[in-house]
Amino acid sequence: MTDDLLERYAELAVRVGANVQPGQLVEVGGLVEHAALVREVARAAYRAGARYVEASYGDAHARRARIEHAPDDTLSLTPPWMLTRERTLAREHGAAIGISGDPEPELLADLPGDRVGKTRMVELADESMKNVNERAINWTGIAFPTEGWARAVFGSPDLQRLWDAVAYTVRLDEDDPVAAWRQHVERLERRVEALNALGLDVLRFRGGGSDLTVGLFPSSVWCGARAVTSWGLEYVPNMPTEEVFTTPDARRTEGVVRATRPLALYGNVVRGLELRFEGGRIVDVSAESGADVVRGQLATDERAAFLGEVALVDGTSRVGRTGVTFFNTLFDENAACHIAYGAAYAEAVEGEPPAEGFNVSSVHTDLMIGGPEVEVDAVTRDGREVPLLRQDVWQLHD
Repeated sequence: MTDDLLERYAELAVRVGANVQPGQLVEVGGLVEHAALVREVARAAYRAGARYVEASYGDAHARRARIEHAPDDTLSLTPPWMLTRERTLAREHGAAIGISGDPEPELLADLPGDRVGKTRMVELADESMKNVNERAINWTGIAFPTEGWARAVFGSPDLQRLWDAVAYTVRLDEDDPVAAWRQHVERLERRVEALNALGLDVLRFRGGGSDLTVGLFPSSVWCGARAVTSWGLEYVPNMPTEEVFTTPDARRTEGVVRATRPLALYGNVVRGLELRFEGGRIVDVSAESGADVVRGQLATDERAAFLGEVALVDGTSRVGRTGVTFFNTLFDENAACHIAYGAAYAEAVEGEPPAEGFNVSSVHTDLMIGGPEVEVDAVTRDGREVPLLRQDVWQLHD
């Protein structure tokens, strides 16, 4: 990794991802190990005209101490000053850039899974999702490679190899990354238009241990890389992003789904995860490892066990074409079709969210369920069956 690459990455996150505007308040959040990128993003945000940039750091080892020693009834506590900051950012129409990249993906693997799953700031998660659904901020997520993350991915601390993979997925390898992103966003928008024209009612995922049916609302709409704030500012919420997604009717999920990639979750890696749905709810959780963490997370609120998102990704994905399992949801969800249990996105329904079936939760966890072995079909509202993916190949013209 060179200083030039770091600067270009930060500029891309600020100018294309969050699309920071002059006069905005900006929050940049990451772990202490991400400080080099936090600082570069701050410089880029000030160059874009930011009024003030707040650097907000987390520490996975401090979180471990909380899980080990804090009273059980405090594990979901949100400090009030963090809520104040989140609400201020929304009120001021601010911007947020989040940096991921776990330097120790299995730091918490030896701790009780139920406590790990419950240790999350529920009020802050609720407030953050409210800001997203009310389109109150422009935001994006990026990542910062570390040797520990590289070791989890490759079995050795090959930092340059991980940087090369990340740079490829976010199009930093292009002569003009901004132009490359514009073309990519438009391509996903054409896919969105093709799906919305079909009037879909049901999606079906079959193969690889999955036999899952996901029902949609009549008002469900498909979305792509582009998002728009309540005041009309366009931005790109995730870098990378390769998906088109919609909000399902949480009451209409049935069947069994098996993850096709490991899930990095709260300092654990969940492998071989399988979920069974009845009447929309997850009624059974099994896994080769990490099942207790998922169960602990699902227990944090009444609606965590229902679906809030379903997304389609095909084999043209740059993330998928790396052949790398990143153990990072920002990347892995953009390598394969996925679902998310927990909170739904209001932008993916037309008009006001339905009073029934629109899922509201403090949880939103993406689970990768696609791949060459999984066939994806749809049924339209007038009863036509439409193939969408075969062997990771997109079946509609886009």
